[in-house]
Amino acid sequence: MHLSELKAGGVIVRDGDDARLIPAIKTVYALAELAVNKGCKIGDVIPDGGEPVDVAALASEGKLDVPVRHPEPARMYLCGTGLTHLGSASTRNAMHAAATEDVSDSMKMFQMGVEGGKPTDGAVGAQPEWFYKGPGTEAVAPGDPLLSPGFALDGGEEPEIAGFYLIGADGTPNRIGFTLSNEFSDHVTERINYLFLAHSKLRPASFGPELLVGDLPRHIEGRSRIVRGGEVIFDQPFVSGEDNMSHTIANLEHHHFKYAPFRRAGDLHVHMFGTATLSFGTGVKTEDGDVFEISAPAFGAPLRNALQTQADGGLVTTRTL
Repeated sequence: MHLSELKAGGVIVRDGDDARLIPAIKTVYALAELAVNKGCKIGDVIPDGGEPVDVAALASEGKLDVPVRHPEPARMYLCGTGLTHLGSASTRNAMHAAATEDVSDSMKMFQMGVEGGKPTDGAVGAQPEWFYKGPGTEAVAPGDPLLSPGFALDGGEEPEIAGFYLIGADGTPNRIGFTLSNEFSDHVTERINYLFLAHSKLRPASFGPELLVGDLPRHIEGRSRIVRGGEVIFDQPFVSGEDNMSHTIANLEHHHFKYAPFRRAGDLHVHMFGTATLSFGTGVKTEDGDVFEISAPAFGAPLRNALQTQADGGLVTTRTL
């Protein structure tokens, strides 16, 4: 089952080829909140009926939003973990390894995951890398531009899977589902020094168009493409799911939600699970107008966003009160 949300309000449920706009409920957040309060699965609270719709057409017309938003954007957290996929360390290692180093910190972190990222049930595994991207204002809808700040040195895609979580009244994280994500980042800034990773991640990210409800498939195959002026300049496959990862989803979830501030009732968390495919690693330099396209059959409609650079706002000064 897949869920999507209209920018104008309204929730679409799709089972196979059949999609309908469900009555009465306007947001997936409200639907998830209802399921959490009733202590049931989200599918159990979806009303019957509703007019049939064409999800692919709505996506192509730019009418679909991020599948889940919080009504208060400041209570929506965009975070993620890197170096989680088998093969993900090679590009990062090349970015950060100095000539005098045998093994970079990136490679060391990756190896920790390989050795301890998949613990037995009930055990705590190795702690992954973690980063923060911003509040819900930085969640970009399918079809909308990914805005790169004027001071950025690069704006590059990262095709990832993201999980959406609503925190219950008792502090329990409730996973709503998974979406495609473009974890948009500044890899040139990151390459200067590994400690600039935090700066490089403070960028928007896009999600959707459809939310996969239920467990994440163990093996996911997708494609990451960049289209410039109608021509494909980058096209590579990517894989995800636990069969292709050095961590389990449960281990990544634990290490995010073990922090009490991330279990505040009513908050919405979006967690990106990492990637092993970057156009930056192949030497691609993105330009304004480039369209990023991330697709995987398990997630339905592809996620497309164009790159747009904002004007540099210049020096930011503070005012003394």
